[in-house]
Amino acid sequence: MTHKTTPAQVEVTPRDIRFTLEAPPARHWLDGDPVATAVFNALSLTFPDGERLFMDAVRHYRDRVSGKLSDDVRGFIAQEAIHSREHHALNQLIDRAHYTAAPEIEAQIRERVAFSRSRGPMAMLISTIALEHFTAMMAESHIRHRDELFQKTDPAIERLWRWHALEETEHKAVAYDVFMAATKDWSPLLRYRRRCVAMALITLMFTRNITRYAARLLEADGYTPEAALKAVKGFVWGRPGLFRRGWRTYFAWYRPGFHPWDQKSTGPTLAAWKAEFDAAAQAA
Repeated sequence: MTHKTTPAQVEVTPRDIRFTLEAPPARHWLDGDPVATAVFNALSLTFPDGERLFMDAVRHYRDRVSGKLSDDVRGFIAQEAIHSREHHALNQLIDRAHYTAAPEIEAQIRERVAFSRSRGPMAMLISTIALEHFTAMMAESHIRHRDELFQKTDPAIERLWRWHALEETEHKAVAYDVFMAATKDWSPLLRYRRRCVAMALITLMFTRNITRYAARLLEADGYTPEAALKAVKGFVWGRPGLFRRGWRTYFAWYRPGFHPWDQKSTGPTLAAWKAEFDAAAQAA
């Protein structure tokens, strides 16, 4: 059986850009909104260790791939390594004297990543393809609704998140294509069942953990635990709906024969971002 793959014209291009901030960002750096800031801080805290897990999951199976996919794997690993570096730097700028829960959250993330690693390479890869679908979904939302957030944000931070969204879109199918190659001897039913069960579990854990991490951070701004949780849920599920807005992309996962590039992530906005960051990388 022939499986769908990433289109030949899609390039996974690492852009080694350092988003140096001239001064520490304002405490509520995302448009002055403490809730939005807490949510995106929580996301950023997960990225350094999480993306290293993704890199290792894909690297383990790189001997199973060839041709364009082998090139895409190299690009994926390089992109994720740079993402991990830049978000680590960004995370060090979080006001930890104020957000005292940040080290505790990072410790919890390390524990969860260590548990994922303990389950072996295939479990790591299946978790990776599910989480990469989530990040691609959020990147797609960022592109489509770019005028609703990051309007009053430090330009360097705004650019970092746009760059991340661009590259998450470019490599959104790499881990999935590696999974298909690594499981070529599996039955279609087994492959479908494993990825659907994984997505259901990842959905529960990822959305719950990000919500809880953000609520813990938000408590530092004077919210009670109950009020913080309510405010964060309103942000991610209500308006602007960080997790809700991409529901069409999300549910496409459960369709037999799904491939991440069934959702065409192209258009003038993405092309403009690509040109901007290609030029920035060349200048760097």
